[in-house]
Amino acid sequence: MCGIAGFMGKGSAEDLSRMLQLLSHRGPDGAGAWCDRERGVYLGHTRLAIVDLADGHQPMWTADGRLGVVFNGEIYNHRELRAELERAGHVFATDHSDTEVLLHGYREWGEALTHKLNGMWAFALYDQVRQRLFCSRDRFGKKPFYYTFQQGTLVFASELTALLTHPHVTAQVSTRAIQKYIGYGYIPAPHTPYEDIFKLPAGCSLSFSLLERVAEVKRYWSFVLEPTETRPAGFERQCQEELTALLDQAVARRLVADVPVGVFLSGGVDSSSVAALAARRLEAGQLQTFSIGFDEKGFDESGYARQMAEHIKAQHHEQILGSEAARELLLEVVRRLDEPTGDSSLLPTYLVCRFARERVTVALGGDGADELFGGYAPFRALRWAGYYQKIVPRPVHQVIQLLASRLPVLDGYMSLDFKVKRAIRGVGYPSRLWNPVWMCPLDEKELAELFAEPVDLDEVFAEAIDAWERCSQTDPVGRTLQFFTDIYLQDDILAKTDRASMMNSLELRSPFLDIDVINLARTIPSDYKIRHGETKYILKKAMAPFLPMGILHRPKQGFAAPVAQWLRGENLLPEKSCLSCLNNDFIEAAFADHAGHRKNHHSFLWSQWVLGMVVPPRADGVLM
Repeated sequence: MCGIAGFMGKGSAEDLSRMLQLLSHRGPDGAGAWCDRERGVYLGHTRLAIVDLADGHQPMWTADGRLGVVFNGEIYNHRELRAELERAGHVFATDHSDTEVLLHGYREWGEALTHKLNGMWAFALYDQVRQRLFCSRDRFGKKPFYYTFQQGTLVFASELTALLTHPHVTAQVSTRAIQKYIGYGYIPAPHTPYEDIFKLPAGCSLSFSLLERVAEVKRYWSFVLEPTETRPAGFERQCQEELTALLDQAVARRLVADVPVGVFLSGGVDSSSVAALAARRLEAGQLQTFSIGFDEKGFDESGYARQMAEHIKAQHHEQILGSEAARELLLEVVRRLDEPTGDSSLLPTYLVCRFARERVTVALGGDGADELFGGYAPFRALRWAGYYQKIVPRPVHQVIQLLASRLPVLDGYMSLDFKVKRAIRGVGYPSRLWNPVWMCPLDEKELAELFAEPVDLDEVFAEAIDAWERCSQTDPVGRTLQFFTDIYLQDDILAKTDRASMMNSLELRSPFLDIDVINLARTIPSDYKIRHGETKYILKKAMAPFLPMGILHRPKQGFAAPVAQWLRGENLLPEKSCLSCLNNDFIEAAFADHAGHRKNHHSFLWSQWVLGMVVPPRADGVLM
């Protein structure tokens, strides 16, 4: 795992050096730079050494010096690709570097290289002869890639912090992006908080010609649901067996490293599945698992994690944090962000990454399972929402919404009042808006008050609407799977885990996002994922031989922190926003309502507080 940065155009070696310094946490084991001052081409890399510790230094070049690359990520099928390339006549200089596979693979297959890769990546590959830069981001956006083209210069980096320090990059806050951030709780690609600065979307490549000064973005892969139409006898059993085999293979691939590897273990189905399959690959007691908990009972899963660790005979490491200790870390963590996130599970994710890094350099997690197999609360609400809209007249709905708003405010994880209020709010809109409205911390009226102008929900949630409408399936479950996989996974879950892990120089791997697992999941029918209200049905059936019943059928609990309570304390008061597009009177009123237990505004207040800490940057472009 690493950090990459570079530019083509104006700038100096000193500018590149400053960019790399801001990425040192992503790669503390070394840094490298290459500069062609005459042409204005600069490539840089900071390294977290995981594979081929001796020979994997970057920027890496082919023997003839034509192709060079800076690469962040891991290619899990690099050994198979190397063998294929060697049969085609390629000669490798390194022992087993996955980075070198990218160079020879590009020479052999060109841009079609991306279709061959199984892994996570963001790379920039430069062809000196053609004076052309080819960049790519993996299919789900596990590794970040930011870029901008300003003043005749293309600048790219793994994090906004590094990109903004380039002297020819200007950053003007985008009101549209801030609206999307408040609406979603994250900023969907290709948007960033700033005008004319972009995230390369997952599954896309970027080409830039130094001669023509033209940047072109192309999509090389899309997540498309293609459920099997015919179901012969024993088909369900066949799906279970294939899922088990492919997930087991994905876990095995991700256990390969030249450094210590562990597994995050919350005690939920997803992480427990990964841990159980990993334990089968190792001798009893060799697998190291990690979990954290809070002293608030409703937010502590440590008991389930211990139960699962005992079941698989793992070396389990556990850390329980008190509220004060956790809260003291908030400023430190949020100030190190390069892009705001409304997901308060950032903190526990950071904490478990920091804890694990004391013993391992690589960890496996369960990210992706909820999105692929339907694990979130909205999936349970879909059938009810459809019936509700058909039989409940609009005036009656308004009365029900009024009554729901008067439910007592509770602070527990996914409390009853929270679920009822959000569900009732969402079904008042067309189905294409259900998912984003259910997840939005404010209603339409409140959004308009916050921005002091009418807010067009179709514009704010354009990405969610697009995912809903272009889904190959017409049923609400399929469309919701598309939304969570295309948008929420990329721009919330994976962005959060990337930042939390890389702040601690830890590589985090996701077996559920192995391309072979993905290609199977795309073909599994929706009713095998949600069965009579049971979420992740087929995954649970597949993993039943490996998990205790108490883990397999426990209620879902997200990786959450008791932010609602913390926001009522004296040490975490949301400051007034310095962004002119936000109405501070509304923010102060929302905090007063939350503090007075009149409304639970913790999602909005957290989002707004993080926004104020991260955007806008200091004048010199450095986020502290």
